[in-house]
Amino acid sequence: MSTAFADVIAAIEVAGPVGVARTVVVAIDGFGGAGKSTLAARVADELAATVVHTDDFSSWNNPIDWWPRLQEQLLLPLSKNEVARYQRYDWDAHELAEWIDVTPGGLVVLEGVTASRLAFRPYLSLTIWVDSPADLRLARGLQRDGDETRGLWLGWMAAENEWAAHENPQARADLTISGAA
Repeated sequence: MSTAFADVIAAIEVAGPVGVARTVVVAIDGFGGAGKSTLAARVADELAATVVHTDDFSSWNNPIDWWPRLQEQLLLPLSKNEVARYQRYDWDAHELAEWIDVTPGGLVVLEGVTASRLAFRPYLSLTIWVDSPADLRLARGLQRDGDETRGLWLGWMAAENEWAAHENPQARADLTISGAA
């Protein structure tokens, strides 16, 4: 089922924080190149949200298993109404870079591959899956990162397919939106 952007905004506007948290955390998940960043930017513009990218935690060498650091540095502090502080991964330098603070309250959009993973579900107010065909996703990735990254992209896609086969995020999403347009 595809959901229009207006429906995405309406669902986010009624989503409340989880537990005692003051922060609404919305996951925008999907495979690489699906259109998640585009949707997250539109949501941020519309609702003045803070966007945190899972790419600030992952890398070509670790596309899936970086999640404990995000949980510890971002989700756990926000769930306790504390300032979250995480260190962004620099893809060009291949190392951790500057620290970024996220103040509790308001709306945080967690955007990226595996953003709605099972380990994060206790902290999420809403999950959105962005769906796009594999060939389109690969073409977008190569356009952004260059043809020389084809091998890296194919490895990334295999890792995310394995994760999705295990966790089935599409079936658990609160909303699904097409990223093909």
